[in-house]
This record gives sequence, C-alpha cells and structure tokens, in this order.
Amino acid sequence: MHPLDIARTVFAMGLFGITVLATPEASYAVPGPPPLSESVATTEFNCSFGMAKGDTQHTCQVPIPTGCVVAHFPGSIRPWTSISKGGNTLCKFDDKATDWKTRITGTCGKCKTGHCSVQFIVKFDCSQRK
Repeated sequence: MHPLDIARTVFAMGLFGITVLATPEASYAVPGPPPLSESVATTEFNCSFGMAKGDTQHTCQVPIPTGCVVAHFPGSIRPWTSISKGGNTLCKFDDKATDWKTRITGTCGKCKTGHCSVQFIVKFDCSQRK
C-alpha cells in the first residue's frame, strides 16, 4: 500500500473514532466512544410485584416521568427495557395495554412455584426535559 493511502486511511479512521489494535494473533478495529452529541444519559423507572403459588395473572404500570420519552436500546429502534423475575412464571410487556408514550404495562401469568416476583424496568431519555 502506498504511504499516502495509509495516511488517508489513518485520517479517516481517526475521523470516525476507530482505533486499531494489533496483536500477534489478530488485528481488528474497535469503535471509539460516541461523540458527545450522540451520548444521552438515561434514567430508569420500574414497577414490581410478588405472587404466591397459584396466583393467576398480575399486572403493573411503569410510571413515565414528565418530559421524558422511552429510550431505545443502543443501535436499535427497540425500547430499552428489561424484565427481572424469580420463580416459575411467564412475564412480558403487554402489547395491547402498552403504547410506550402514555402507558407501559407489564404482565405475568400464573405463578407455578412457591412464590414469584418480577420487576419491569424501562429506561427513559429525559435530555429534552424543560
């Protein structure tokens, strides 16, 4: 490769925040940190509940902070959420009772073990809050 081509490549990599790591085993590109304009701090809200064995469907509403919107999982258009549960029950965000703007509802089916617990967690972007 011509030295001028190498210089152009290195300049372009620096412009896009790419760092090259070279080891005897392999060479690969590692993305650098995002520019500050793309870095958004998030806050999270949640709802949770517990159930005894045999309890049937339970739901809870995740509060939506005023002036905030649901954050998207980095690199996707999916809402940034997680569900943490203990015990044998099936849990999900209820598609029919959730619009991601005014209401977010988590739901679980029947608890099949001695007890079950769940926490529905949603991350929010409040950077535009006034």
